Formats: sequence, structure tokens, C-alpha cells
Amino acid sequence: QVQVVESGGGLVQAGGSLRLSCEASKSTFSINDMRWYRQAPGNQRELVARITSAGSTNYADSVKGRFTISRDNAKNTVYLQMNSLKSEDTAVYYCNADMVDRTYYPPRRISPWGQGTQVTVSS
Repeated sequence: QVQVVESGGGLVQAGGSLRLSCEASKSTFSINDMRWYRQAPGNQRELVARITSAGSTNYADSVKGRFTISRDNAKNTVYLQMNSLKSEDTAVYYCNADMVDRTYYPPRRISPWGQGTQVTVSS
């Protein structure tokens, strides 16, 4: 079964740090872009950070300079290092990955989501 699974959330004080992990089980798929989103109560889900298979990154303005996305392609895992956390970072964080299976013609493309991991920052 192809899926992505997040871990690493929790409760932290403002100014603290957390590292989220997301591991993809991919079968015959290759993984392209991997992304972290978050959704706070009453808000829409927003893109936090993105990393391509080559390692290029993009960040939401609200997290630039505080969050770092990285990936370990050998482990099919993407990380989100979150430093200088603020109360407004409190949300459920979701991992999303673009995958393609080129054993099919045309290639089969999927974009699975994880179940989410709660991050709570206390002020």
C-alpha cells in the first residue's frame, strides 16, 4: 500500500523547536515533490514548505528563516525542522507527496496525504 506517515508533533513552548518526519512507502513509485501543509482550527489548509526531488525548496513567508525542509531520498523521508516556534504555528501538519509509477503506460500518478500530526505551541 502506498502511503505517507507523519510523526514528531507535540506540545512545545513558544521559542522552542520540533522536527517533523514523513516517511513514504512507495512500492514501484518514484517520489517527486514533497510538501508540508498545516491547518489551524477555522482556517484553510496552507502550504508551509515544498522540496523537489533535486532538493530545491520553497517556504511560506510566515515560516521563512525559522523552518527548514529537507529530505533523505534513500529513506523516502522528508523532514520539517521548526525553530523559534510561535503560538500561531499551532496546527495539524500534513505531509503530501507527488509520486509516479513508470512501470505503467501511461505513468500512474498519485498524491497521497498523511493523517496529520498535531503541533501545539504554548505562549
